[in-house]
Amino acid sequence: MPDKHIRFAESLIGLGSFVLEVLDEPRSIDELWVLFGRHRKSGKYPAPHSFENLVLAVDALYAIGALTEDEHNGVLSRCG
Repeated sequence: MPDKHIRFAESLIGLGSFVLEVLDEPRSIDELWVLFGRHRKSGKYPAPHSFENLVLAVDALYAIGALTEDEHNGVLSRCG
């Protein structure tokens, strides 16, 4: 959770907002990781995260119903 010592971009909630932003079309978790790496290198995303953090952010979004997964090919999509 963000607080006075952790910037929003460093939190899983901030990473989740990045995931929702780039899910303009269905994507796999690997595609999300590659996109995150590109945004990170270009300076568009200001905080480092591990692949594990990306998975945790996706899990949290799935748990609250913000994402769905296509069971046949494993891609993720935004709900609504």
